[in-house]
Amino acid sequence: MVKPEVIGIDLGGTAIKLGRFNEDGTCLQCLTVPTPQPATPEAVTAVMVDAIAQVDPDNQTIAIAVGTPGPADATGRIAKIAINLTGWHDVPLADWLEAKTDKPTIVANDANCAGLGEAWLGAGRRFQNFILLTLGTGVGGAIILDGKLFTGCQGAAGELGLISFNPHGPICNSGNQGSLEQYASVMAIRRRTGREPAELGALAEAGDINALTFWQEYGIYLGVGLTSLIYVLTPEAIVIGGGVSASFEFFFPAVKAEIEKRVMPTSRLGLQILPAELGNSAGMVGAAKLAWQHLLRY
Repeated sequence: MVKPEVIGIDLGGTAIKLGRFNEDGTCLQCLTVPTPQPATPEAVTAVMVDAIAQVDPDNQTIAIAVGTPGPADATGRIAKIAINLTGWHDVPLADWLEAKTDKPTIVANDANCAGLGEAWLGAGRRFQNFILLTLGTGVGGAIILDGKLFTGCQGAAGELGLISFNPHGPICNSGNQGSLEQYASVMAIRRRTGREPAELGALAEAGDINALTFWQEYGIYLGVGLTSLIYVLTPEAIVIGGGVSASFEFFFPAVKAEIEKRVMPTSRLGLQILPAELGNSAGMVGAAKLAWQHLLRY
């Protein structure tokens, strides 16, 4: 008897990652293809359909889930907006993919998918209540409460990078000013230093005092931002993912010290702060988990 399989897709601004998964999370085949430029909804859908056929040549998968860089509606049918993709406003992506593949499809925010992935097979699997923060081009987030992804009444909750941080700070694409994203993202690091995070990480590894000082200051900013989230959610753990997390060892001490200084012990009892484990595959893995969950409701 052939075991059922699903497809998880992580849509990014530069690449689309797909994987074919069985029910225990084993990735049977994966593929990364460039995101078409300009990344219009129609062009992206066409590339996805072609890539799905490559990942599932025998057409044996039974569901699809897609993580997109922005909020989806509460039903998981519509990609509401994707700031870094061209023309993405209220795109009925689930309908389009179902029409092309004849497979039940659901759409979710990519950071929420990463949170599901870490909860299923990564650093969050030991916790029922945790926050995932993804430090990348922007800053995304996911909230897992009682073992379930929390998305709020309209499906758009968990935009942790958009919390207000400095009322007079840089303007954010969201329309906010001085959001945490403007201090903790790759874009913010570039703006402040003129360097890439990986370069600053290598310099810190080599003992460069300026790089080490930068990461200490970065950790302070991140710790301040996390303080608000801890007081609201009192999670068991905070999982840090995204490309910037490669330098976790250099900014973690400052994050920890800042939280211990600012958060009352009663709100951080037993709190663990740890790096994500699934790397760039977290969104794809989480999308696969979402596809399995969708099948149960379908």
